[in-house]
Formats: sequence, structure tokens, C-alpha cells
Amino acid sequence: MRLSIFSRLFAGYIAVILIFGGITAYSVYALHQLNGEVNILFNRDERVIEAKDKLVDSLLSQVRSARKFVITGDVALLEQMISGQKDFDKYIEQVSSIVGAGENRDPLARIQSHYAEYTSLVNKEIEFVRIGQPYDKLDYRHKEGQAVERVMQDLKKLETYYRQDIQRRLTGIRQTTGVAQRMSFTLFSAALLLVIIGVFMNTRGITKPLKVLMYKTKEISRGVFKADLDIASPREISELAGALNRMCEKLQEVDSMKSGFFATMSHELRTPLASIKQGITLLREHGAGPVTEKQKRLFTILTEETNRLIEIVNSFLELSKMEAGMMPFTLKEENLPYLVRRVLKEMTPLVEAKKIDMETDIGDEKEVPLLKLDRERILQAVRNLVGNAVKFTPQNGSIAVRVYSAGTTVRFSIKDTGPGVSREDLETIFEKFHQVRGQPPGSLKGTGLGLAFVKQIITAHGGKVWVESEEGKGSTFIFSLPS
Repeated sequence: MRLSIFSRLFAGYIAVILIFGGITAYSVYALHQLNGEVNILFNRDERVIEAKDKLVDSLLSQVRSARKFVITGDVALLEQMISGQKDFDKYIEQVSSIVGAGENRDPLARIQSHYAEYTSLVNKEIEFVRIGQPYDKLDYRHKEGQAVERVMQDLKKLETYYRQDIQRRLTGIRQTTGVAQRMSFTLFSAALLLVIIGVFMNTRGITKPLKVLMYKTKEISRGVFKADLDIASPREISELAGALNRMCEKLQEVDSMKSGFFATMSHELRTPLASIKQGITLLREHGAGPVTEKQKRLFTILTEETNRLIEIVNSFLELSKMEAGMMPFTLKEENLPYLVRRVLKEMTPLVEAKKIDMETDIGDEKEVPLLKLDRERILQAVRNLVGNAVKFTPQNGSIAVRVYSAGTTVRFSIKDTGPGVSREDLETIFEKFHQVRGQPPGSLKGTGLGLAFVKQIITAHGGKVWVESEEGKGSTFIFSLPS
């Protein structure tokens, strides 16, 4: 089932949103992980190290106060020592709450155990000093020093562990950040590529059939009514293509009816027109009695108009045969430059009468290869193009004629300095009965079949014919034939 344009666009937008939503979700997840690591660094490791420094200061302060009290017996020093013990207990409690139930409970337990051993020794020594009881001071000093050293060593180990943990986490953060950056860049690049491909395919799936439809409408405007549209496209465009096909079929039927009608009428008109012409000739030659000068002039006009009507009827019958593919073409190797020169020689009186400057650039047999042509038909096409150029070129104007090789084709071009062709006429100028606007005053109005003949003749030879023009700046008619 083909999706509609709305469904394609909606699905494309949803896909883009999901892709970039996924990238955003990954980025948020990576940031969440980094935030967790940073929180541990600042809320646990750094705080433990800071508390350790305070514990060391508190312990050293207690040691100094205790030793001075033993020597001096100053009660103020005893109070300082007791305050230091309270601070030490407070900091130990802080570290314990920060660490929680983690793997570092054993070092804390050892610190507390060794500290309890130290405080026990100090308290005993202070008691001996207060009551004046003799004791072994060196022994107590040695044991207290050992207990303090063990506490300091355990605190150092605790600091070392958390500093190493900080390094590990910083290394992990750098690695995670690098991985996140690479992953984000990779995901973004892949997503951008997918989006570009998806948008390109989606847009191409819509614009390509639209271009085909546009080309088809141009064909229809040129009178080509082939019902051959079969394009894979969204549902709306498929329905439009089907409607165009049906319209082409109807137009084909109408065109066939019109061509048939004109062909029949032309065929039926030939006999009475021939009879009228013969009767006029007999009357002009005194077949029915004396003829006055005025009657002779009238018979001359009637003869000319009858000949013109017969020429139109014959032209239309020939064009109808060409369109139906019933006109035989006798193809022989011909020299196109020779045929063009022949036509230009025929047109010399008309060119000289209007004082037109004729420029030619016509190659010879060495430059332009021989072509398989129907001599009379190509002569007819060239005569029509040259005749039109002479007709539309004003007095003292100029015409440029070229015959040249262009790759695998041979081209004929004729450029005039006439009024040019309007944009509206460019699309339909080669259609039957088309009359170009802006014909020179005083010129005979044509039948509108000349350029249609040119198109049929050149197309029958496998070539193409077109016009390049800008209104007010002359026209260039070109046809190309395969070599």
C-alpha cells in the first residue's frame, strides 16, 4: 500500500524526532553517570580527606596538651586535651557517616581502637599525675607514642585510599567523557546521515513524480496525448496521474475526431475546388462569351484564391498523412549543405527585395557528413524556415544561416532580426494552425501549417527541432539530424 504525502512527511518527522531524541537520551544518561562520579568525589572522597586532616590536627593537639600537662600540671592544658578528644570523636563520627557501610569500615575500626588505646594510656598517666602516684614515665611515653604512630599510620592509609579513589574516578570520568564524546559524535553523524538519506528519499519520492507530471503537462500543451503515465508515487499523485491518463485518452479521441473531420472535409473539398478552378479558367478564356476587363480582374482574383484554397487543402492532407504515419519517405544519402544552398538561391529575389543582409556559414562535405534524408521533404522544411525568417525580418535586417556538425548530429540554424517570439508562443509555435503574433504589416497571413510540417518532417527523420527567442530580439530556429 502506497503511503500518502501526509503519511510520508509525518513518518519522516517522527523518525527525525525519535533519532535525535535517542541521542539526547544517551547524552542525559552519560551526564547522569558523570554527575554521580563528581558527587562521590566532592561529597565523599574530598570530605574524608578534609576530615582526616582535622583528625591529625586534633590528635597532635591532644598529644601536645597532654605532655605539657604532665610537665606543668596546668589545668587549662587538661581542658584543651579534653576538648581535642571531643573534636576527634566528632570528626571520626563524620567520617563514619560519610563512608557508611562501605569497605573502609575496618580502617576506621583500627583508628578508633588505636585511639582508644592512646586515650586510655593518657588518662591513666594524668590520673597518676593528679594523685601524685609514681609511675614509669618512659614506658608510658613509649606506649603512647606507639599508639599515636599507629593512629597516624591508619589515617595516612585512609587518606591514600581515598586519594587513589579520586585518581581512579578522575581517570574514569576522562574515559567516560571521551567515550561519550566519540559515541555522541558517531551517533550524531549516523543520525544526520540517516536523516539526510531519509529526507532525500522522501523528498525525491514526491518531487520526482511531480517532475514527471510537469513534463507530461508540457507534452499535453504541445499536443502529445499519450496516456502512458505509470509512476510509483504517493497515493495523491498516483490518482492525479490516473486522471491525467484519462484526460489524455479523451484528448486523443477528440484530436483523432478533429483530424478525421479535417481530413474528410479536405478530401471532399478537393473535387469541388478543382471544378470551380476549371470553371473560372473557362470563363476567363471567353468560354461563355466576351469578358470585360473588370471581369478578367475578378476572375484573376478568384483563380488566386482558389489556388490558395487548394494549396491549403493539399497541405492539410499531407500533414494528416504524416501524423498518421502514412506518408512515405524515400531516404537516400544527401548533402545537407547543398540542399540549404539550393533553398537560399531560390530565396535570393525575396532577400534582395527587402535588402536583407544574408550571412552564411555552411560547411562542405568534408566538414558535414552525408545524411540519410528524403530530399524533397528536407527541402520543404528548409524552405519553410527560410521563408519565415525572410517574412519576419524587417527591411535592411539580417539573417544568419549555419550548417555544422555537433557530436553525433548535424545541425541547421537560421537566426533573424525580426520581432522574436513571445514566451506564450514558444510552447505552441510548432502546433497546427498556430499563428505567431506580431506578423509584419502587409504580409499574407499563412495557414499556420508551415512549422507543423517542419516538426513532422524532422521528427520522421529521427531529429529534433526547437526555437530560441526573446521578444524584440529576433529568433533562432534550429533542427538537428542524426549523422
